Parts: sequence; C-alpha cells; structure tokens
Amino acid sequence: MDETALPVTEHLVELRSRLLRVLLAWFVGAILAWSFAEQIFAVLLAPAVAALAPEGTTLQAIAPTEIFFTYLKSALLAGFVLALPVFFWQVWAFISPGLYANEKRFVVPFVVTSTGLFLLGAFFGYSVVFPIMFGFFTGFDSEFVHSAWTMREVFALTTRLFLAFGLAFELPVFVFFLSLSGIVTAKQLFKGTPYAVLAVFVAAAILTPPDWISQILLAIPMIGLYLVGVGVAWLFGKK
Repeated sequence: MDETALPVTEHLVELRSRLLRVLLAWFVGAILAWSFAEQIFAVLLAPAVAALAPEGTTLQAIAPTEIFFTYLKSALLAGFVLALPVFFWQVWAFISPGLYANEKRFVVPFVVTSTGLFLLGAFFGYSVVFPIMFGFFTGFDSEFVHSAWTMREVFALTTRLFLAFGLAFELPVFVFFLSLSGIVTAKQLFKGTPYAVLAVFVAAAILTPPDWISQILLAIPMIGLYLVGVGVAWLFGKK
C-alpha cells in the first residue's frame, strides 16, 4: 500500500484525467457503433416490437427528429458498453494506490468480472424480463384502446432497465470491495442479509416501472448476487 499522502487537488487532477480517458473511449465506441445504429436499435427493442405484433401495430415516431436522435442514443449506448473495460480499468487504477501489493494483482479479474457481470445482467433483463414486461403492458389493450408506443418512450424505458440490470449485477463486486476495504466483514454482511433484502426491493422499485413483475424479476437475482458477494468476501476479504 502506498501510504504517501497526496493533496486533494492531485486526486482531483487524477480523477479528471481518468474521466477524460473513459469519455474518450465512450466517444470512440459510439463512433464505431454509429454505422450499426439502426441494427442496434432493432435488436434492443425487439421484445417491445414482438409484444406489439399480435395487435398489428408497430413503434411510431411522432416528431421529425425522433428517429435520428433515437438512433444516435442507440450508438451512444453501444459505445458505453464497448467502453466498459476501459471504465473499470480506470476505476481500479484510481483506487489501486490504496491497496496492498497482493491486492493490486486482481486488476484483470476485476475488469473481466465487472464487465462480464454487467453484460450478464443486461442480457438477463433483455432476454427474460423485457418480453414479460412488454407482454404485461399490452395485456391491457381492449376493443376500444390499443397500444401505440413511440420509439422514443420505448427506447428510454428499455435503456433505463438495460442499465439497471447491468448495474444490479455488479452487486457482488460492490460487496467484495466493502469487505476488502475493511469497512465490514463477511460475517457482518451475512448478518445484515434481512436489511439487504429490504434495500434490494426498495432499489428494484425505484429502478423499474410501476409493475410488480419487473420489480420481482430484478430483486430476486440481486438477492442471490448479494449472497454470492458475501461468499466471495468470506474467501478473499479481510477477516
């Protein structure tokens, strides 16, 4: 561990430098993804389009600029995903001076695991939760009202949940760092499981739309991931 005290200004300069690197990686990723923006949009919103298909309707654009800006946002989202390894690498590089030498060697596992967990969470939401959620919403159609969703609103909801599930699956990494830093022990984390469950359901209610299906489908994996994080903290965290 490097115990040399640095002025706050130096920490801020370093933080700015690392944020700029992340933003640059995001920009490059978005540029690369722009050529495939329409295909990315089509794949991302496929669950919503499939839910509307039985009703014979499709997504709509009601503003002249809606299609262009939605495709632009699709490229930005893809660029963000492509930049995830750079982001996690910069996070580790920023906190590594406060770690012991034997802890610094976890940089590659940290980057790979964090990126993989985010992608796993996003894929889980996309493949499992999105079809159920959009099917639930179209289930309220009747003979006098039919769903007519705009691409902007559906994209906003899909992106919000895509990021929510990705971030939620980072919970084991967060729990591991709590233990690694010595803030809490694995034993304390395990004893606090009931409080963690309550916090998970509150977070799920905030991150998801006001329907109980998506809330439960987000909360249940988070509880399992919290326990996984406790197990990892028990193996590798400070006793």
